[in-house]
Amino acid sequence: MILLSHPTGNANVRGILNGLASEKMLQNFYTSVATYPGNIWHSLGGISSLSEFKKRSFDSSIQPFTEMFPWYELGRMLSKKMKFNNLLIHESGLFSVDKSYQAFDKFVANSLKKNTKQLPKAVYAYEDGALETFKAAKRLGITCVYDLPIAYWETGRRLMKEEVDRLPKWAATLGGGIKDSDLKLLRKEKELELADVVVGPGSFVMDSLPDWSKKKKKIISPFGSPNSFSIDTNSENRNSNADAKKLRVLFVGSMGQRKGLGDLFQAMQLLNNPNIELVVLGSLLAPMEFYKNAFQNFTYEPVRSHPEILKLMRTCDVLCLPSIVEGRALVMQEAMSQGLPIIITPNTGGADLIIEGETGFLVPIRNASLIADKINWFFENKNQLNHMGENAQKHASKYTWENYAKIIIDDLKKILDN
Repeated sequence: MILLSHPTGNANVRGILNGLASEKMLQNFYTSVATYPGNIWHSLGGISSLSEFKKRSFDSSIQPFTEMFPWYELGRMLSKKMKFNNLLIHESGLFSVDKSYQAFDKFVANSLKKNTKQLPKAVYAYEDGALETFKAAKRLGITCVYDLPIAYWETGRRLMKEEVDRLPKWAATLGGGIKDSDLKLLRKEKELELADVVVGPGSFVMDSLPDWSKKKKKIISPFGSPNSFSIDTNSENRNSNADAKKLRVLFVGSMGQRKGLGDLFQAMQLLNNPNIELVVLGSLLAPMEFYKNAFQNFTYEPVRSHPEILKLMRTCDVLCLPSIVEGRALVMQEAMSQGLPIIITPNTGGADLIIEGETGFLVPIRNASLIADKINWFFENKNQLNHMGENAQKHASKYTWENYAKIIIDDLKKILDN
């Protein structure tokens, strides 16, 4: 039996959670807020200021196993809505993400200590929310499974510091990771030290681990693709656009240099082709003026619901994500599921998604010239878009959340049985 904890829950958490429940291996699921039909959090999700709770719905089969610690998450959400920004300051704010994760981690650890009569065989926890849980588990002789969905901090920080030197104007868009305190980094290091098993979505994450951790047991399982596939690549939007004069290139993600947006802008400047349109969908990490000064001629699309994102994807021709640091960006498989070939870097964690020239192209990081070449190839070979879109869909459909969970669970069974 396995105890799984995550403060918020996302697609990969749901994947392993549903798999554990299906295999009757789930003892408890700890989270901050989980909505199920009829519970109070489901009702509160109807309030506009708390609408984010709607994203916290889980399969009803998980409800009997669920334990919640909602208070810090509720405070964080309300502080954000009421613009109490001093309460959300990175690491130090009372309701910052870091404080919320640490309080949640202590709650799980204390629950373990109190319930010694029914201990799990393993605890499964995630980066930044595992330290106290792992400490308690170690004292009780419980195996610690550490899920690392993004590159280890040392690799990430090195790459981002190089970006500060290379593109200093983009430094402010690199996000909190480059500003993490020594104390937070020490917490990450201690979490990895205590882990018996490390789970990651691909070789980029596993290769980022420090040498001293190389002997730890490791499980690699790629994330699943969306269940909703737009199989008809000859749909009205895609067909009309494929035959049109313009090529629509899509970028989806937070608008910063961690995801290589500066390189993509440089590539578009090199192309200088009015018939190639760049569509950028994502959250702003700087004022819009900053982005327009970097590259004037892009179409901005604000963040929206997942179905609306998929709908927008179907109006575009190719996804470009030249990331510097990721774990495994889900947007790649989402785009492929909607019939878009992709241009990505190995650092997206999705090198296995590329069948060169068939599902898209792999380019090295920090190479605006090569990004431009690949975009231009699509412009000059628009007649290949439908064929490559079909290939992308077929390839992405092989990656399922059921498979994601099965690989992890099968490996865990072998490890725990030894």
